[in-house]
Amino acid sequence: MDFQQFLEFIPALVQAPLSASLSHEKMMPFERKELLANMNLKERNPKEAAVTMLFYPKNHETHLVLIVRNSYKGVHSAQIAFPGGRFEPEDVDFKTTALRETEEEIGVNRNKIEIVKAFTSLYIPPSNFMVYPFLGICKEEICFVPDPFEVAAIIELPLVVFRNDSIVTIETLTTSYANQIEVPAFKIDGHIVWGATAMMLSELRDVLNKVLTD
Repeated sequence: MDFQQFLEFIPALVQAPLSASLSHEKMMPFERKELLANMNLKERNPKEAAVTMLFYPKNHETHLVLIVRNSYKGVHSAQIAFPGGRFEPEDVDFKTTALRETEEEIGVNRNKIEIVKAFTSLYIPPSNFMVYPFLGICKEEICFVPDPFEVAAIIELPLVVFRNDSIVTIETLTTSYANQIEVPAFKIDGHIVWGATAMMLSELRDVLNKVLTD
């Protein structure tokens, strides 16, 4: 979709209701549903983080940016994610966190990003994080400068591809809570995107499809 055309839908996106758990559960492994059903989040006292679901023009077409995280000793090593990170005490709010972390991870000046909508927060059991996603737009083409310590690669996902059902798949994976289980996922640019990022993508995709087809 042409980016200028996409911008015309922003007011409708701002007003659109969120589908929350209905979208999240489409990409939630059954084992995670069982885990969450028996979990007391207040007792777990999760850490907090925020991410940016950033749309921007590339060759006039609308794109969404994702990152490939570097390999490290942790549960999210080498996974696909939105740019973002942990809430810090100096952050005014979660939107500030999302913008700061996006600038640090992929080199997009926070002043060039307009946050237009907060999406549904999502709890990630393996790392004990509550993540707050924000839909943002940058109205100019981006020359990404990824942080070499955190980001292994940038994925520039065309909106037309993101909305295509062909990227939805089922994969057999070993996760932090089960071995060789079937997991709903997205296949994007040769990468398998599952877990929390897939669940956030699912809500974003459902909201976009509702607004762009009405």
